[in-house]
Amino acid sequence: MDAFYASVEQRDDPVLRGKPVVVAWRGARSVVCAASYEARRFGVRSAMPAVRAERLCPHAVFVPPDFSRYRAVSKQVREIFLRHTELVEPLSLDEAYLDVTTPKSELDSATAVAKSIRRAIAEETALTASAGVAPNKFLAKIASDWKKPDGLFVIRPEQAEAFLAPLPVAKIPGVGKVMDGKLATLGIRTCADLRLRDARDLEQRFGRYGRRLHELSMGIDERPVDPDQLVQSISTEDTFEHDLPLAAIEPTIRTLAAKTWAASRKTDRIGRTVVLKLKTADFHILTRSFTPALPPQSESAFVAIAAALCDRVDLPETTLYRLVGVGLHNFCDADELPQPELFR
Repeated sequence: MDAFYASVEQRDDPVLRGKPVVVAWRGARSVVCAASYEARRFGVRSAMPAVRAERLCPHAVFVPPDFSRYRAVSKQVREIFLRHTELVEPLSLDEAYLDVTTPKSELDSATAVAKSIRRAIAEETALTASAGVAPNKFLAKIASDWKKPDGLFVIRPEQAEAFLAPLPVAKIPGVGKVMDGKLATLGIRTCADLRLRDARDLEQRFGRYGRRLHELSMGIDERPVDPDQLVQSISTEDTFEHDLPLAAIEPTIRTLAAKTWAASRKTDRIGRTVVLKLKTADFHILTRSFTPALPPQSESAFVAIAAALCDRVDLPETTLYRLVGVGLHNFCDADELPQPELFR
């Protein structure tokens, strides 16, 4: 979906159409959830601090996010996907992989399916979507961004290697600023450069991801579209308006723990590990976790464990924190849990 949250806001409020819209709460600690294309022209991007977005685009209209509304539209879009294939792997509310090797419709190509889906989205939601059509997930992801907004880009199997050769390595999903810098020190700036390196050398330097980078540079990606991805972790976070000492954070921890527990009840899988995440005023991140012999059985038990993890934070009492998060990790199916001993 194109600038999804911002586009929903512009669709639902005609006053916002054509204006630079930033979906974010105002405040020194807020970050941008989404920016309309009008705002992006000023350099505003998702995950940017809201105060910086306001400096870049002083006349932007700030709108607080309404995730219940975005989820409703996302469900509409997913229903359109499912008319064409059951193999839908959501990545987020606004993005998904679809395997249309054997489409449910009588359309004769993946490109025809993509056109049909984009047309239905426009007609039924009054929003636009961009699509990438390619032989695997890696290439489709890149193609989906190639002609945004409201675009369609196709990479045929025989075009993949030539298309990738000049592509900057920074465009490869997972290559952030740090990895891009490390590759730059080796003289690797494009996929063509990556191909020239020995895969074993890359693996020695960067572990398994080094070998994967080499494969991706040649357009190799064997990952299937998985519509039944299993829940591995659930968490909630909050960034404080002002930095706080640990002693003042417990009420927030309890509130976040309750939210995390409620979210965990929406899956049949069971979380075993309670995790407390803290970010200090100078952006140092620390986590503390605990895996009880039996998974938490109630909200009160989960909240109590999360709050107790504060006792394992060994930084000075004067340390101030800007963010706290509570997570439930290490999920498994019920039949994977160790059985308690009936007799001792």
